[in-house]
Amino acid sequence: MREGNGPVALLLVLDAVGVTTLDYLLGKSARRVSLPNLAALGLGNILDGRFRGEVPPNPRAQFSRAVSQASAYPDSTIGHREMVGVIDRRTYRLFPDGFPGEFVEALEKRIGRRVLFNRMAGGMEAIEENREEHERTGRPILYASKCDPVLQLGMNETVIAVPEQHRIVDAAFALARQMDVNITRVIGRSYVMKDGAVFRTPNRHDCTLPLEQPTLVEIAARRGVRTVSVGKTAELVGAEFDEKIKLTDPASLDPACGCRFVDAKRRDANPFSIQGAVNALDAARRERRPAGSFIFVTLVDADSLFGHTRDVDGALRAVEEFDRQLPRLTALLAPGDLVIVTADHGMEHRPDYGYHSLEPLPMLVERVEMPFKFSLFKKETLALAGYLVAQLFGCAEEYVKTCGLGAFERD
Repeated sequence: MREGNGPVALLLVLDAVGVTTLDYLLGKSARRVSLPNLAALGLGNILDGRFRGEVPPNPRAQFSRAVSQASAYPDSTIGHREMVGVIDRRTYRLFPDGFPGEFVEALEKRIGRRVLFNRMAGGMEAIEENREEHERTGRPILYASKCDPVLQLGMNETVIAVPEQHRIVDAAFALARQMDVNITRVIGRSYVMKDGAVFRTPNRHDCTLPLEQPTLVEIAARRGVRTVSVGKTAELVGAEFDEKIKLTDPASLDPACGCRFVDAKRRDANPFSIQGAVNALDAARRERRPAGSFIFVTLVDADSLFGHTRDVDGALRAVEEFDRQLPRLTALLAPGDLVIVTADHGMEHRPDYGYHSLEPLPMLVERVEMPFKFSLFKKETLALAGYLVAQLFGCAEEYVKTCGLGAFERD
């Protein structure tokens, strides 16, 4: 541990990279995939034996498991929350026919604008299909997610100013709660046109289902641990982190970090999350933090950019690029620090779309230069991630009691 500071827990979430999903992607790939650093953490121990040539098992890996999700529904918000102690037993539904007419009518009255579309669609699909009418009439594009219980609103910044966009999203979420429309989030998809193409801007606005209990984030913070969200983590979890790092400007990428875009149009978000994690780890070394730092990082590209579009090679290249950057992150850790790599759900490739799936999820854990001496749950679920972090910071008993996880403990 660095002198005067407590340990660092680095929790890295590869969105939609479940074990079954990764087996599927590797099986469909036309090329050999290179994941040496994830293999060193034990990824090959939990993949199908067909892929041992590409991702060899490592019997010396400290901890590698395929864990389950205890919560009932495969969703990014729900998966991330389970990692910090929230088990959501509720089931949610999608809206294949759009949202109820009475809700839409009430929404239009509340925001003072009519909406258009109101169907299930992918984000870019909905915007590209309806943008001309939206830009002509000023009517927000209302659509339901194909894979999440999420209401989305596409709006051009030159048609509806960003502050009004945020008010519309807030109003839609409040109304959905009031009228019992069973969703977990409302997302405002802000975009502009550049050279005839749709470009989403950093002004996206999310409203997320409120937490009904404390999480590990608050428990650790009460102990003096510095809690840091990188990427979309804070938006998904809904907890109050001490610091939120969400980079979007290419100028924020340090050339020394060597972050690469794998998408031909450079739409990747992962390079910004990697850079954000580097910044957070640098600060954990420089600043005085006697109780330590909990850094929670979300890397979304295998889901939002390559998963729903069923881009097998794109998803694999995103994972490979993460693997290439992993030593850059772990080099900033000190003896006794903890790194966890996991996923929030899987991604089932169907003929029409990629859908979130309940499936075994990787949990790869290493205590830097120290033996792995942690207690485990008898039920190995995503909540184990928080349990390991809580043990590192000496608040495991409070975590289990506060989050109602006693049934998960070993007898």
